[in-house]
Amino acid sequence: MSMQITDPKELPNNPGVYIMHDKDDEIIYVGKAKNLKKRVQSYFKDEDKLDHPKTRVLMRHFNYLEYIITDTEKEALILEASLIKKHRPQYNIRLKDGKQYPFIKITNEEYPRIFLTRNIINDNASYYGPYPNAHKAREFIDFINKNFKIRTCKSMNGPCLNYQIKQCSAPCINNITYDEYQKNIKHVKQLLSGKYKTIIKNMQQEMKRDAKNMNFEKAAILRDQIDTIKVTLEKQHIQLTENVDEDIIAIEHNNHEASVTILSVRGGKTSRKDDLTLQHIEDMTDQEIITEFIKQYYITAPIPDVIIVEQKIQDQEVINEWLNQKHEKRVKIRIAEDEHYNKLINIAKKNAKITLTENTKKEDNPLVTLQGYLGLKKLPYHIEAFDISNISGEYAVASMVVFEDGKPKKNMYRKFKMQTPGPNDFAMMKEVLTRRYSYLSPNTPKGQNYMNDPDNSFYIKPDLVLIDGGKGQLSMAVEVFKELKIKDVPLIGLAKKFEEIYIPGRSNPIILPRRSSALRLLQYVRDESHRFAITFHRTLRKNAFTKSELDEIPGVGLKRKQALMLHFKNIDNIKKASVDEIASVKNIPEKVAHTIYEYMHES
Repeated sequence: MSMQITDPKELPNNPGVYIMHDKDDEIIYVGKAKNLKKRVQSYFKDEDKLDHPKTRVLMRHFNYLEYIITDTEKEALILEASLIKKHRPQYNIRLKDGKQYPFIKITNEEYPRIFLTRNIINDNASYYGPYPNAHKAREFIDFINKNFKIRTCKSMNGPCLNYQIKQCSAPCINNITYDEYQKNIKHVKQLLSGKYKTIIKNMQQEMKRDAKNMNFEKAAILRDQIDTIKVTLEKQHIQLTENVDEDIIAIEHNNHEASVTILSVRGGKTSRKDDLTLQHIEDMTDQEIITEFIKQYYITAPIPDVIIVEQKIQDQEVINEWLNQKHEKRVKIRIAEDEHYNKLINIAKKNAKITLTENTKKEDNPLVTLQGYLGLKKLPYHIEAFDISNISGEYAVASMVVFEDGKPKKNMYRKFKMQTPGPNDFAMMKEVLTRRYSYLSPNTPKGQNYMNDPDNSFYIKPDLVLIDGGKGQLSMAVEVFKELKIKDVPLIGLAKKFEEIYIPGRSNPIILPRRSSALRLLQYVRDESHRFAITFHRTLRKNAFTKSELDEIPGVGLKRKQALMLHFKNIDNIKKASVDEIASVKNIPEKVAHTIYEYMHES
């Protein structure tokens, strides 16, 4: 049973899991703790005292939390991993979407089937994987079905084509006994677990027994299966001396994602290499990354006797206890120290680096790329941009758009009616920047702290501010920040003509490659701010045209009202105009002009 709270002082001093929600009731973070009260209180500090930038962003969106008490820290760890896998919270480190990595499933039927699946459910079936390469996994299943003659049909309504081409044992017509079919399934499970020596030894004993009992056909089938498996084994190029089950794990990462390579050793031989990806690892240490990987990976993956890592993991005692329980025997987590394991770690690390490079080329994450081009200290996760829209100073408005993680955050968009007389876009931009960032200025009393007022997004400190324009507009923005004494918010200007990026203190602009994902992101942000501003501007104009004092004047309909407003800009100018000036407007006859003039000058 979970409990909802907003004040960490209400938490008990028990082990458990805490689940953080935003104002939209979305789960944004799941964590476990040996002591809930002590752990959660560490989040409730002033923003500049929080350890990680990602934690600061997390707390900007925090609204309330739930907690679940567990009997032990181990139970909390298991529950935390399960909840992360289920809800995939935005601010947790997590394995890339499971759809990327299929599993091989052996069903829990009387005569089990074997196939590829991307969904793991609680159906007492056996799951093996994940397999990063779906094509190779399907080839492996074809190999299994062909050599062990496993059924593929769902209905078992009689012999099918696979039986006719000798690729199915046809349990549907009792062509194979239940015990013989289960023996084949047992061999397949050993094969999928990487226990090659065990399966070959067992199959050789069965082959000899069948030959002794004059069952030469069965003995021949087993002989062919053994030969096929041996051929598969010969393709493995890393030979080990110990007959143990081990996973060798190494990571490589940038500030956005981590690539993890696992060399799976079964029966003293490398049986498989998996390359997986962890996302949302910004500002996390290698130790934190590898710890989170182990917690999430071994929820479903087969557990070996030994796990080899580059360095000591966090919560090792609790994780060991959990793995021992799942594996039903002792699991050792070792740091690679001797030459033998260092060699294997280096091989895994080299593979992880190659995978990370390939992923970066494929995805070209715009935030990472932009951070590099601009030389930013941290990832520009939260970007704010501004634009001004008016016609000769009339109906002047400003827009502020917000992007988080490269995507529009529309509930944080803001629009402003300008108080500055126009036309003066520079002064109007100064006004909107001052109105927005005065919330972050030490000159301005903040009132409630943002943690107690999570809906007020103006207390959020952006990672990057984008000004639409070149050197002049940027210089004005820099002056605003100086006046407000804001020092640690990066500012850039984007000039539309040549898409040049101006940075304070740098004379020459940065020109990004035309096909750069970073440039596309900046253009998207800039164009979105323009769209939002002009939409608001048009709304104000439309309202002015459709609802005004002119509605009460006989002979003035919608078209004449629009013509008057476009010509005079506002009601005050119409009141100041002479009859002749009013009559000079298109579609306004002299008689109607007199009526308008008289109406406007009634006492």
